[in-house]
Amino acid sequence: MTLTTPTTRTEYCVIACAEAWRDNGEILASPMGPVPALGARLAKSTFAPDLLLTDGEANLVSLDGTPEGWLPYRKHLTMVTGGRRHVMMGASQIDRHGNQNISCIGDWHRPTRQLLGVRGAPVNTLNNPTSYWIPKHSTRVFVPRVDMISGVGYDSAEAAGPSATRFHRIPYVISDLGVFDFATPDHSMRIVSLHPGVTLTEVQEATGFPLAVPEEVPYTREPTPHELHLVREVLV
Repeated sequence: MTLTTPTTRTEYCVIACAEAWRDNGEILASPMGPVPALGARLAKSTFAPDLLLTDGEANLVSLDGTPEGWLPYRKHLTMVTGGRRHVMMGASQIDRHGNQNISCIGDWHRPTRQLLGVRGAPVNTLNNPTSYWIPKHSTRVFVPRVDMISGVGYDSAEAAGPSATRFHRIPYVISDLGVFDFATPDHSMRIVSLHPGVTLTEVQEATGFPLAVPEEVPYTREPTPHELHLVREVLV
């Protein structure tokens, strides 16, 4: 199989999203958005065959969307509260400890923008692994402190006590610039990798708080020829 077209930034993002589900086992992958959805399907097609995929409504589905099982919303929530799910959500704002906001911009009592509302973010973050996909990395999104906490970050969970921290985990934040986690002593955001072509200066200037930087910052891994074939010709 010969693929001569260079890997695009979007394809690196798909690879990064797919890697978020590596070694997750038989759990429900709940991607929100086209790039995370393609990443989940790529993961199931290659290194994570036990993943379960859903249409988000009432069914478990195959890679091509064919219904394979029944998953009504009540059963879906049972999987959420039992931790058998890894969701990849979006974020209008996210801060250095992983607090996420999808509710409003500005003061709660008089916001300048009304957004989606907290929706399932608190339950997601306190019961099952929750990663984030952010298509446009900027200081408007990566902020020192979110205007309202929708998804619970590490500092907020710790302040709430053991009932909040017991199952709380934010594996990854993935943006169009790189991959980030919270594997630092104080659970502040750390660079895991930058997508090829992105510089450390670029990502720090697009972030509203200092990022933890390892001694060596790798690039997001290259897709294999088989993965590129799947992304470009099979799973689209």
